[in-house]
Amino acid sequence: MHHPPDAGEPARSSPRARMSFTSCLIVMLGGALGTLARYAISVLAQPLSRDLPWGTILINVAGSFAIGLFGTLTLAQGRYPASENLRLFVMIGLCGGFTTFSSFSLQTLDLLRGGAVIRAGVNVAASVLLCLLAVAAGHAAAARLNGGATQVAQITIEEEA
Repeated sequence: MHHPPDAGEPARSSPRARMSFTSCLIVMLGGALGTLARYAISVLAQPLSRDLPWGTILINVAGSFAIGLFGTLTLAQGRYPASENLRLFVMIGLCGGFTTFSSFSLQTLDLLRGGAVIRAGVNVAASVLLCLLAVAAGHAAAARLNGGATQVAQITIEEEA
């Protein structure tokens, strides 16, 4: 659903995305590579992730940085314009497969830059709380269906990846 910009929020053109077989393949390839990179980093970070999920934190921070850098750097009217296909590959595919946190961070930054501080705060709080509640609800539902199981991951990497 499209909402008009808040006062002070920069107006954005919103050309309608056109899904084609080619764009789907481009996003899919980027997603596959992003997912593989996430898995590799998670495996490598396992020894450091005893007290906190450092692999996931690193992935979320890196993905947020990447989408902010690439998205801004390659704008059509910018200094280093990139084709829409390359932007789809990196921003939707690669960053999306690597982490959805990058998209969340970009959306929150857009709200903040537009002066919508309260909406940005609600976005942060709602995203964290709703995702935590959703994982707890999914676990609870599955536990009921699975004889009261208390475990979620079978191997450590499942929690990290």
